[in-house]
Parts: sequence; C-alpha cells; structure tokens
Amino acid sequence: MVHRHAVTGRRAALTALGALVATGVPSAVAAEPAPPAGPSSSAFQTLGADRPSPVMLRALERDLGLTRAQASRRLINEAEAGTRAGLLRNALGNRFAGAWLRGATSQELVVATTKAADVPTIKAQGAKAAVVKKTLRDLMAAKKKLDRAATRVSTRDTPQWYVDVPANRVAMEARTKAAAAAFVKAAGLDGKSVGVKVTADRPRLLADITGGDPYYINGSARCSVGFSVTKGEQRGFASAGHCGKKGDRTTGFDQTEQGTFQASTFPGKDMSWVAVNDQWTPTANVKVEGDQKVQITGSVQALVGAAVCRSGSTTGWHCGKIEQHDTSVSYAEGRVDGLTRTTVCAEPGDSGGPFVAGVQAQGVTSGGTGDCKSGGTTFYQPINPLLSDFGLTLKTAAVQSSAPQGNGAQAWAAGRVYQAGATVIHAGVRYRCLQTHQAQGAWAPTRTPALWQRV
Repeated sequence: MVHRHAVTGRRAALTALGALVATGVPSAVAAEPAPPAGPSSSAFQTLGADRPSPVMLRALERDLGLTRAQASRRLINEAEAGTRAGLLRNALGNRFAGAWLRGATSQELVVATTKAADVPTIKAQGAKAAVVKKTLRDLMAAKKKLDRAATRVSTRDTPQWYVDVPANRVAMEARTKAAAAAFVKAAGLDGKSVGVKVTADRPRLLADITGGDPYYINGSARCSVGFSVTKGEQRGFASAGHCGKKGDRTTGFDQTEQGTFQASTFPGKDMSWVAVNDQWTPTANVKVEGDQKVQITGSVQALVGAAVCRSGSTTGWHCGKIEQHDTSVSYAEGRVDGLTRTTVCAEPGDSGGPFVAGVQAQGVTSGGTGDCKSGGTTFYQPINPLLSDFGLTLKTAAVQSSAPQGNGAQAWAAGRVYQAGATVIHAGVRYRCLQTHQAQGAWAPTRTPALWQRV
C-alpha cells in the first residue's frame, strides 16, 4: 500500500502505513436501574444533527445513494442511537458486546449481549438485540494479544487486524493464509477465534486554518489541515503524525509561512499538531465543496455503521460509513493502533484532513487503499485521543470554556476528554458518560442527557 500525501519537487512520496499525505433479565440485571425508554428528545439537537448543512446532505446523497430526506433522517437517527447505545452499555455492564447501525437511514440500532435474559432491556431502548458468545471485553483482550505479538513478529503480510463487532470476532486481513496463521499462533490465539480475509491490498499513508486546506512541510511534502485547536493561548491545528516531525516547518495553502510541528506521534499512533503564527486564525470550519464550509460543534464519537465524511486537499469532500473502530494497521513505515476504518475514498495529499459525522469531529485522515475513482478503504486517527495526548482543546462553534485538564479528578470539567463509561461528579451528583467526547462549557451533564446518565 502507498502513502497518501503528495510530494513536490524531487522528493519521493512518503510510504508510511496507509496514511494519506499529499491515511429475562437475570437477578444481576434486575438489580440495576433500567435505562429510560428511549433517549431524550434533545439528543439530536445537542449534537446539531437537526441542523445539517446543504453540502453535507448533498455529499451523503451522492456517496451513499440517499434522497435528501433520507440523508436528513439518517443524521438524526445516528445521533439518537448513540445515546441509546450508551445507556445500554451502562445497563449491561460486562455483558455488553458492542453496538452498530443498519439500514439506509441508520434506522436500526443493534446491541449485542452474551445473555439472552438481557433482550427485554435492549428492546426497551428501541434496539434490536443480538445474543453472542463473546463480550466486547473478550474481543478487545484477544486483539491486544495480537497487538503485543506485533512487537515481536513481522506484520508485513498481515497489514490489518481489528475487532469486528457485528461478526463478534477478531478479524484480520493478510496476504496469505500462512502469514495469518503464523501471526495468530505467535499471539497465542486459537486459529478459529480469528477470521481471516486474504487480500493483496496494503494500506498506505495519504499525506499530501480551515480543515481540508493544504499545507506544506519543509517545502516538499503536502498534507491537509485537520481541525483547529488551542493549547492555552497557542493556536494551531491537528493533523496526521506521518505528515511531519516535531520542529518541522510548515507553509500554508498560499505558500506563506505558517507554523511549526509541536508534537508528532508515528508510528504507534498517527497524530500531530502544528502551532501557527499570528497571520493564521484557527476557525471551527471544515472545507467541503467550493468555498462552502461546515462548522464543528464537538467531538462525539459516532457508532459503527454511521455515515462519515472527509475533506482533503487532493480529492475534496467525500462520504462513506464507519466500518470498525480500534483497527490496527501495519503500514510499510510501521504499525498504528486505534485507527477507525471507513468506506470513504482518499488519495495522496489528503492525509491529516478532517473526518466529520454531522457536525461532530471524528478524526484526521491516516491512510488506506484504493482511490476516489474505483473506491477504497480509508483509516482515520480518532480526534479524542489526539486531543487528550497533546492536551489540546478543539475549536468549535459552541461556546468554549476552560482548557484541558488531567484525567485524575472526578469533578466534571470542560476541555477534558471523557470515554464512554467514565463517571464524574457535577453539582454534587454522579453521572456516567454515554458517548466518548471532549467536554465543552455548554455540555455540562445536567444539560446534556444525550451524553451523560445520572447514576
């Protein structure tokens, strides 16, 4: 697989890993409070799903084959489903085996459990129940064994592995069955516990302040701006790690001086951020079609099956679906864990560009396979881990509050990234997080039942 960043002059294209530079409820359940029937009607309003931009709707119509009405309904369904899935994750506890969306308008939420007695609880949330053998925790533990084995053995011929939630198994893509079998054995797993797809494809990197605009690294490689961020008083933008190293200089779309990479992680993860000079003003905007833009209002993580769109400086604005979260990809340049796999197309130069679901930031383009003529698979580095690792605050159209803080305190704080299932204290009351997101001043638990459940 090849890089997805573009190169100028005589410099050869980067070849990192698929990146895109210029990439019957039992007694235990009965004792637990059942979640309320259906999410608050404000769920889709909290996430801005009821206010989609025309360009977002047009892209969903084009790339997913929907009507305008279907595209609008899909965004609302996905926002509401995220809250229902979060409530059920909390209710089922360790029996939870994942959640995903189905249907042209994401009208069907499926929630999996390992206990048939949980089916009524799931149906009470308006979801379809799937009774499976392995919990999500079991599947994640098996994937971690593969992650550890990848530090000891070559993954050149086994470039992808991930938890396939709908199939309730760990899945792997490999060039040969023999390579897959050797990797599985090295991880100490049973060959029957990992589904293998044999393919010649190999992800490549896509490297090539409005999200999707081009920028240039040290006058040669080109990538795409992800999302505007701040760190204290310093302004900048998030992008892919394979686009540049700490200290590398950048110029903007107009080739004027722009900024410097402050931090970059690649491989392992594919994340970076650039601090910009006073000539550049970060915005909450993401470039879509022509001179049109959408404004980001948060970073609530979308479910598997949800629609997602990407902006890049090579191929522009394209949409698809989320296939898997927490995918491990072995690029030629090194392994990256925790990526999200999508059906969106991308090409070199698109690396670092923004992925959005509705008006929620999802991640920055890493790498993939294929192109925007024949289609393909593209991976993104989720934005919330990036914000958390580098201590950044996402620039949004919503009211901003305090800067990111550490993860040790239990009191809710704006700017902190909360994972689904995390608990906080706010106004003397305990709440549990329903959907992974970076907290904002306007999203206090008392006002956002779409994101927090009182416990």
